[in-house]
Amino acid sequence: MTQQKTHALSNISVLLVDPDQIITGANACAENLSGKSADELIGKSIGEVFPPDPNSTSLVELLTKTTKGQAFTKQAVHLYSITRKQHISALLSIVPLPGIASHSGLTAITIDPSFQASTDQTIFDSVAEGVLTVNRNLEITSFNRAAEKLTGWEKNDVLGKKCNVIFPREICGEQCLIEESIAKECPISVQTVFMTNKNGHTFPLSLTSSPLHDPNGLIIGGVQTFHDCTDALHHDLLLSSLADGVFTIDREHHITSFNKAAERITGWTKDEVLGQPCHTIFHSSVCEGGCLLQKAIEHNNMYIDRAIFIKGKAGNVIPVTISSAPLLDDFGNITGGIETFRDNTTSIRESLILDSVADGVFTVDRNWKITSFNRAAEEITGWDREEAMGKSCSEIFQSSICGKNCAIAECLYTGDIAGNRSITIVNKGCEKVPISISAAPLTDHEGNIIGGVETFRDLSTITSLRKQLNQKYTFDEIISKATIMQRLFSILPDIARSPSTVLILGESGTGKELIARALYNASERRDKPFVVVNCGALPETLLESELFGYKAGAFTDARRDKLGRFAAAEGGTLFLDEIGDIPPSVQVKLLRVLQEKIYEPLGSNAPLKADVRIITATNRNLENLVQEGTFREDLFYRLNVVKINLPPLRERKEDIPLLVDHFIKKYSAQQGKDIVGIVNSALGQLMQYDYPGNIRELENIVEYAFILCEGGYIQPEHLPEPFSTGLTQQPKGRSTASSDGGQTLEEVEKQAIMIALERNKWRKMRTCEELNISKDTLRRKIKKYRLTNPLSE
Repeated sequence: MTQQKTHALSNISVLLVDPDQIITGANACAENLSGKSADELIGKSIGEVFPPDPNSTSLVELLTKTTKGQAFTKQAVHLYSITRKQHISALLSIVPLPGIASHSGLTAITIDPSFQASTDQTIFDSVAEGVLTVNRNLEITSFNRAAEKLTGWEKNDVLGKKCNVIFPREICGEQCLIEESIAKECPISVQTVFMTNKNGHTFPLSLTSSPLHDPNGLIIGGVQTFHDCTDALHHDLLLSSLADGVFTIDREHHITSFNKAAERITGWTKDEVLGQPCHTIFHSSVCEGGCLLQKAIEHNNMYIDRAIFIKGKAGNVIPVTISSAPLLDDFGNITGGIETFRDNTTSIRESLILDSVADGVFTVDRNWKITSFNRAAEEITGWDREEAMGKSCSEIFQSSICGKNCAIAECLYTGDIAGNRSITIVNKGCEKVPISISAAPLTDHEGNIIGGVETFRDLSTITSLRKQLNQKYTFDEIISKATIMQRLFSILPDIARSPSTVLILGESGTGKELIARALYNASERRDKPFVVVNCGALPETLLESELFGYKAGAFTDARRDKLGRFAAAEGGTLFLDEIGDIPPSVQVKLLRVLQEKIYEPLGSNAPLKADVRIITATNRNLENLVQEGTFREDLFYRLNVVKINLPPLRERKEDIPLLVDHFIKKYSAQQGKDIVGIVNSALGQLMQYDYPGNIRELENIVEYAFILCEGGYIQPEHLPEPFSTGLTQQPKGRSTASSDGGQTLEEVEKQAIMIALERNKWRKMRTCEELNISKDTLRRKIKKYRLTNPLSE
């Protein structure tokens, strides 16, 4: 066989083989490629130089095909050089040469490794992801620039080495991903695997492994792509850590991501919903029309905190608050939408509970800004929740204790609950509304005070009922719930209608003039004058002329006629207070008026008729004055037609709370102070006092308290001595109040029973009627409180 040696042509290796696949010629490039000289190559079979290998293309098989006249040109192949012991990627051409006489039956084989290698490497190095290939022995055959950067290994360090040198056991251990993909003949992807590179840096990788095929479809190895997924992992971890549900959709409304909170809220798993239209998962109240995600995508706008309802996987209705926004790519193009949603089940339940409470409830932060406002609060104040939120509580309520006496401020500073205070607020319509409030500090889960909470109850109905009740305890301007006064109230209308003279007896300050005015106001003479004369305040020389008038010249300086009080009261009512102090000379003339209904002015002989009803009052014992001879007996009997005895306040202490409340309202209106009541401890001290000055003294005490009290409630320290020191007079035989100055219910009950027994001189049937209790109950209470009759001792 003639030995021939071809000339070198560029970097292309050229081999000539005969029909028996024996090499008959080779150029210099073929020598470099095979690692043998031309002399060593010539005479060897092609299979000896490039033997068949499971990971390479068989030249023997390709040459066999050429015997049938089939040529191959520029076909990518992988060859194995037995001399170099490495795989070679190249472009292969096999062309029969039947037309050359000197080379009859020969076949030309051209191998261009430089073209393929440069092309492959350019492609590899242009890819942002790391790429490597291995043969079937898992030896690395290629390694791109991104792979070098990620792993820290250089290409020359890894080519021909096993892939487990580069990758950790998690990737190339017992279950090597590339080996598994080659064995299963399918791609395998792993979301996240942590890898430590050559420099010791650990980072997350996302891997994909696939089998590597030759042009004939034979698996000759594997290819693996990988990239650093640190940012993606942080993104996933962030989404998984969010308490709110988050999902994204593409422009066709198919779900593309679904975080763990979304799984927890809806009951759907991510694998179940990915790729599904969002409306088939959520079935929300806006899915049919008005989808916020659709609006966000169409208008490139965000929609925040919209309350809707969705359905969970189990069909349960879930209240949520959603926010929707368009999803943009790096170029600002809208690629879909993103929506966050928060489960409001707990807050809605709490809100529904609060809105179901009849009492108003609101909370404030430490800056007094309202942070919640329930439905009852809206109804009582007239303010909508939206209007009240964020505003100062004083701006909304304008209460009588806003400022220094604020209940919430007190509980924030002390940490204690401020309960059951009666105040007034001004509603949105500028109307005063009576309410009862309780306030407490608002704390977080660690016990830190973050604000305050206040409940308040509308007392308008109670106030109305109280007014109705007060009407029962009121006759004209007289207030009393005492049984003896109630009996008097029942007969006052009859006395008022009568023209008879009335004598009102009672200690100073018991309200004798109020009784006189009440009789006048209830009489048929109420549209006529009501004239008051204090007989004890005028000297004897003036009293007669004041009562009956005088004519000009009646005495020195009497230059013209003057009408007296009888004339001024003509047709009406004349009230003669302190009647026991009038002198005998006036008593005679007054007796004539009462008997004959006529009188003569001073200095006149012409009698005048007196159409006047006379009501008299005194704090003196007229019977004793008659016996002493200082008061005419016949006048006494003329005056004593209808006698009214007013009990002192010490005998009707149950009236003290009513009277105190009345005086507080009176002086609040007069002085413009917003004082709304008195604390129990202060009222308890007032209940223990005997009031020698009666109702007038009690009124003076309340007026004094108004001087010291700036607003809110009258405290014990606002009372005059001895109340402010707690050293009040204690009636004999009655229990002391509790140590804090107030009274317990049992103490009040004991005191009320004792007062009633003393008033009725321990006659138990009369006491039972007054207290409206049975004899057995009274007997049991006397035994319980160990009450004794001092008269029987």
